Amino acid sequence: IDHAPSAPYDTIIAAAGGEAVPQAWVDQLAVGGRLVAPVVTVGKPGSAGSTQALLVLDKTAQGVRQSILEAVHFVPLKSGVA
Repeated sequence: IDHAPSAPYDTIIAAAGGEAVPQAWVDQLAVGGRLVAPVVTVGKPGSAGSTQALLVLDKTAQGVRQSILEAVHFVPLKSGVA
């Protein structure tokens, strides 16, 4: 998850969903950059009945702006597994 040596990144796209976007991803996003990732909105990742939505995060000089888009279904993000 942490690829700081090559940061900052203009774009980060996640193909797995977790409960939240890791802070390391936000820290490695360039000002003016965009991060797109599925996040769990109800339940625990991978559990029956859990739901996900697509999160779009834009990093500006004033801070971070988040938008939740439509419902999605991605595999769960596994912490510490590469």
